[in-house]
Amino acid sequence: MAIHPTAIIAEGAQIDPSVTIGPYAVIGEHVCIGADTTVGAHAVIEGHTTIGRDNRIFQFVSLGAAPQDKKYAGEPTRLEIGDGNTIREFCTFNLGTAQGGGLTRLGHDNWVMAYVHIAHDCIVGDHCILANNATLAGHITLGDYVFLGGLTAVHQFCIVGAHAMTAGGSIVVQDIPPYVTAAGNHASPAGINSEGLRRRGFSTETIAKIKQAYRQLYRQNLSLEEAKTAITESANDCDALGLFVDFFARSKRGVIR
Repeated sequence: MAIHPTAIIAEGAQIDPSVTIGPYAVIGEHVCIGADTTVGAHAVIEGHTTIGRDNRIFQFVSLGAAPQDKKYAGEPTRLEIGDGNTIREFCTFNLGTAQGGGLTRLGHDNWVMAYVHIAHDCIVGDHCILANNATLAGHITLGDYVFLGGLTAVHQFCIVGAHAMTAGGSIVVQDIPPYVTAAGNHASPAGINSEGLRRRGFSTETIAKIKQAYRQLYRQNLSLEEAKTAITESANDCDALGLFVDFFARSKRGVIR
């Protein structure tokens, strides 16, 4: 185990023998770190935090600290981080809260740039990119393959659907449907993430159907309920549109329009 002699590892921490830990890092007693993960200098990992394998955690990161929620009273809530994530300098991921389900989770193969904040009870999927200074308030859900531009701020309890994207500096106060690109303050729809879908192997036909769903939602003067009905009917012939159906069922803060 490549642990620098200045690192402080609490008794009880479960650390795979292949883990590398840099100078002056601090690892708490309830932390579990999986194989081949690296932890940079001065990182602090505390709380009931579980980290999978093959993660790269850079210097000065804070993981598993108490949530910034006045209701938190020291309950043994959790932070879970999957496999293959890159977490850059000065990121802060907090524990969950008892009132919010008790879990903050980052999935697999995410690219999280410097100064990103993931607050209590957020659930982040797989293959997401969170650019510098993206900020998630509490109780936010990000689907798979979401891209948040630098300085994006997302309001608590919002949902950002899979394959969605925000421009830099966006202020998100309502839910963003899957595949949709959003920009501005407050963030409004600006098309679909066509280039990202092509890179992920979506067929031309499927992308065309997603564009049609976007037009129904935003360009045909339909009410939200009318658009939901039309897209749900189209989903019978296109599996990719099923993400819209699931999103509509979970959306609580309203859909950006």
